[in-house]
Amino acid sequence: MNKLRVAVLFGGRSGEHDVSLMSARSVLNALDPERYEVIQIGITLDGNWLTGENTLDAFEKGNIKELDRVVPPSEPAHQSLYVVRSTKLGDKLETLSGVDVFFPVLHGPFGEDGTIQGLLELADVAYVGAGVAGSSVGMDKGIFKDVMRANGIPIVDSILVLRGEIEKDMNAVIEKVEQMGAYPFFAKPANLGSSVGISKCNSRSDLGEGLMEAARYDRRIVVERGVGNVREIEVSVLGNEHPQTSVCGEVLPSREFYSYESKYIDGTSGLLIPANLPSEISDKIREYAARAYKAIDCAGMARADFFFDNDMKKIYLNELNTLPGFTSISMYPKLWQATGLTYPQLVDRLIELAFERKAQRDHTERRRAA
Repeated sequence: MNKLRVAVLFGGRSGEHDVSLMSARSVLNALDPERYEVIQIGITLDGNWLTGENTLDAFEKGNIKELDRVVPPSEPAHQSLYVVRSTKLGDKLETLSGVDVFFPVLHGPFGEDGTIQGLLELADVAYVGAGVAGSSVGMDKGIFKDVMRANGIPIVDSILVLRGEIEKDMNAVIEKVEQMGAYPFFAKPANLGSSVGISKCNSRSDLGEGLMEAARYDRRIVVERGVGNVREIEVSVLGNEHPQTSVCGEVLPSREFYSYESKYIDGTSGLLIPANLPSEISDKIREYAARAYKAIDCAGMARADFFFDNDMKKIYLNELNTLPGFTSISMYPKLWQATGLTYPQLVDRLIELAFERKAQRDHTERRRAA
């Protein structure tokens, strides 16, 4: 049996570059060498595509000088990858290999927001995960919340502010935020994940600092009203037009909230799988997860993050991550493992879904009938 050629993309131009490397390590370990021929492609913070022997090792060690530049696929007629070789006569293009499917493991902007998906769509290749629309809507927390409101899915009160508004009149922005209610508030970059740039704000001074921190990473900032006695519940979703949901899991933060440090640095936050919830609450959370997934035309995978108000017994959808963390301690694969799908089986299924989605695109007429 011929092996499928899988190009795994990692790194990228975002604040989640390092998280991407961690996720890629787990994905590469899970790809069965008997079934797949793997091409590692790292993308630098400057946006350069590189490949070579042990590309991920080179990125992790910060020693990428010996890697070769890759020309990204650009059009359907040229789906092979090309490597730029330096010669005495100048740069020379050499064919690296054809690729059957691309597996982006790129968190944050330029990877999870529809941009890389647009490039792969133009090249007309199969790729793992959501398409352009699902990726971009899932990434932008402001737009995502508007879509959820339109679909009757409960979310926490929030407002969207622009970096320009903060720079022009911070006090006016703070007053606008305070109209939502009492502290605390959470300030977040609209287009980032992995808890990068998120601040819990318990006072006016905290809010000012939190807005400035979020504005470092995005020109659009979402500020959410804090909810009282909440539990953080997550559900993994898998599929294309008919998504399946995993069991619910609960995050037990070791800090004030599920921060970047507790997720990826010290790994101190606990994960309770399955979450200790009444069956009717778990069922409703899973229903909301599937509805949200379909509402943004997601595909492949996503992790749905919820708040459950323990006092009011209310459910709030926080966000949908269309390219969730894939590290060894990440909730997405752990939830599927608890549901009966091992990590290697999950990776296999995601690749199958990529081909199913490509077949759907190929079935679409591109020319008007004469």
